[in-house]
Order: sequence, then C-alpha cells, then structure tokens
Amino acid sequence: MEEQVKGRKIDIFKPRWDQSTYAGRARHFLTVTNPLNVLCTEKELQKAHDIVTQYKKGETLTNVTIDELWRAKHMYDSAFHPDTGEKMVLVGRMSAQVPMNMLITGCMMTFYKTTKSVVFWQWFNQSFNAVVNYTNRSGDSPITPTQLGASYVLATGGALVTALGLNKLVNSFPPLVGRMVPFVAVAAANCVNIPMMRLQELQKGTPVFDVNGNRVGDSKTAAKKGIGLVVISRIAMAAPGMLLIPVVMDKLEKRGVLQRMPWISAPLQILLCGVFLTFATPLCCALFPQQSSLKVSHLEPELQRMPWISAPLQILLCGVFLTFATPLCCALFPQQSSLKVSHLEPEL
Repeated sequence: MEEQVKGRKIDIFKPRWDQSTYAGRARHFLTVTNPLNVLCTEKELQKAHDIVTQYKKGETLTNVTIDELWRAKHMYDSAFHPDTGEKMVLVGRMSAQVPMNMLITGCMMTFYKTTKSVVFWQWFNQSFNAVVNYTNRSGDSPITPTQLGASYVLATGGALVTALGLNKLVNSFPPLVGRMVPFVAVAAANCVNIPMMRLQELQKGTPVFDVNGNRVGDSKTAAKKGIGLVVISRIAMAAPGMLLIPVVMDKLEKRGVLQRMPWISAPLQILLCGVFLTFATPLCCALFPQQSSLKVSHLEPELQRMPWISAPLQILLCGVFLTFATPLCCALFPQQSSLKVSHLEPEL
C-alpha cells in the first residue's frame, strides 16, 4: 500500500533526488525533460496545479500518496513558470525540448547543402531558442526586449556566418565533413546566445553564498564560470546526435541506400535525433550541479577580504571570552564577606 501524504512533511521546493550526485541530477532532469509531459491534458495539468498549490499553502491533502504528490509536482514544473506560476506556451516548455529539437536538428542535418535551406533552418533554430529563453526567463532578473533581440540577432548571425562560411570551405573535403557543419554552427551560436542572455550576470555578477547559505556578495568570476559550464553542457547535449548521425548517414550513402530511397533521409535523421536527445538532454543537463563551489582565492579581491565574516566572528569570540570570564569574575569575591565592627553603623 502506497504511503499517504497526510501527516508527512515533504519539501517539494527541492528536487526529489540528491543533487550532489550525478545519478540524482540525472533522475531529476529525466523527469523535467520527459517529452511525455507534452501530452498532458488541460484537466491533468489543472489537477496537478491544484495539488501543488494546496500543498504549498499548507492545506491537508486527503487520498493523495507521496508518489502522486511528486508526479503532480513534476507535471506542474513541466508546464508552469517557477517564479510567476503562469502556464508556459507549449513549445517553450522543457518537456518540448526533445520533440522540437529532434525536428529542427534532423532537418538541419538533412538540408545542409543549399544556401536557402541553411538560412531557413538556422533561423528557425534560433527563433525557437528565443521562444524558449523568453518563456523560461527569470522572474528576479527578467530578460529585456533589447537583450532578447540582440541575443537573437547575434546568435542567428553567428550561426549563419559559420554554416555558410564552412559550407564553402568544405567543398573539397569528403561528404562526411560537410555533414558536420550544422554541429559547428550550433556550437558557435550557443557560444554567443547563452552569454548574451546572461549578460546582466556578467556585468553585475551572480550571487555567491558561504557554506552556511549566507549571501556574501555578487561575483562576476562566478558568473563567468557558471555561464561557461552552461555553454559546455549545451554543446555536449547536441554533440552525440549531430556527430554520430552524420557517420551513419555517410555509411548509408556509400552503400547506395539513400540513392535507392532518398525519401528516408529526413525521417530517419529526425528519428535518430529523437533517440539521442531523449537521453542526451537530461544526462548533459546533469553534468554539473546547479550550485557549484568556487575557491575563495578565485573570487574578486573584495570578496576574498570576507567583510561578511565580521559579525559571526565577533559573536564567536564573545562566546569564547564569556564562557570563561563569567564564572571567573563571579568568583572574584565570596558570596558571604566579613566586615570590621568599626565599619558598621553606631547602633550595631
């Protein structure tokens, strides 16, 4: 019999699994990016919304098991914005990443030879990324229209310049090299798009905390490290499909399969992209913890001086001194003291 939620305290504000381990992070992102959540009906999403909202308010949930609570939480996270609580547009949800990217990536790798096809699919890919970035924008540090537009233009331009430029350079190379061009273009776009979307963090810094969870300031160094790790994970996410599928298609082309069945190229690559992305997306999202540590010596000089330690250090030192000073000073004089009779009042 499944355990009921009633009477149990479960912290649904944190992931269900231990995020200090890769396995725990992988299980978390497998649920977050689960493409089956795209198929959830409005009724199912509303039910999940009601369960999570009631639990957050501290209301008693009857006839709801712990597993049902977590399923509702995962379904809620897949469709509703974490800061605003608004329902996100379908194509911008994390659960839509696999089906949308398998279509876009498969078509980019299929139609990579003509200029028109390259321009269209690179533009389509960056337009989709812009929708995802806007849909998942932070409630605390919202993306401005100017920032979003600049990121969109620069990322699209970077992808197009890379793809079109490399297509001209690889004409004399084996066909397999040409099939790798879309991956290089996507990687270049990520190197532009992600830092632009996180420009505010690069300019002002990202919050850093001590081991006790106390905020000690904002660090540009920490922001650079975090954004760099995001770029690496995004490129790693695309790498398996965009590097291995061209090898498969090159083999099929050499064996004459694509000549006999030219219609199979696009659906086969889209299908293979779906297989790779189903696992690569959550596994690469889990490569690095969402909260990483950084040596104090790597932070800015003003944070290395640790002005934040003043209060807790003084409290600690006060505690040490008072532990000994209190009894020693209380013992300075006896509780019952003697006094000369000549020092008393005359009547005594």
